[in-house]
Amino acid sequence: MSEKISREAYKRRRVTRKKPSEVIKPGPGQESIWDYPRPPKIELFTKRIRIEFAGEIIADSIRSYKVMETASPPCYYIPQKDIQMKYLLKSNQSSLCEWKGKANYWSVKIGKYFSENAGWSYSSPWVGFEDIKDCIAFYAGRVDACYMDYEKVKPQAGNFYGGWITSNIVGPFKGELGTEYW
Repeated sequence: MSEKISREAYKRRRVTRKKPSEVIKPGPGQESIWDYPRPPKIELFTKRIRIEFAGEIIADSIRSYKVMETASPPCYYIPQKDIQMKYLLKSNQSSLCEWKGKANYWSVKIGKYFSENAGWSYSSPWVGFEDIKDCIAFYAGRVDACYMDYEKVKPQAGNFYGGWITSNIVGPFKGELGTEYW
């Protein structure tokens, strides 16, 4: 896809989404991803986020950004000052988000351990997402562990989506078999 494509042209190409027949009702202290907006909402997030890979803590932050979008668990964007950037290598991989713009990918390498395209960032995010400029989000399934406070998160299913599932988030979640049109 051309880098010159506009946000409007990209959005016109997208597939119409539908809601699943059964949505889990949130309990006390829980959020339903089906109450998240489209376009996504971004907010400052001050709970501790820690990411581990190959015996090292590669990110540790109490000031990140939570991006919430209908059908997906939230993604968390961590400022580079809270990431051990010496372990990250910029990848040639890129993709285009209909809301945030062009994403660039990052691989993690520590000694003999390597995780290709373990995270992504936006160097020039579109209007409304300027706060996440150059922050990096990580796939929970492509590193050894991601923690929110003391809870180990579960990765969102599928190879593309990078949401983090915690005990306070209910679905069902996009990414599993049969969810491609949500």
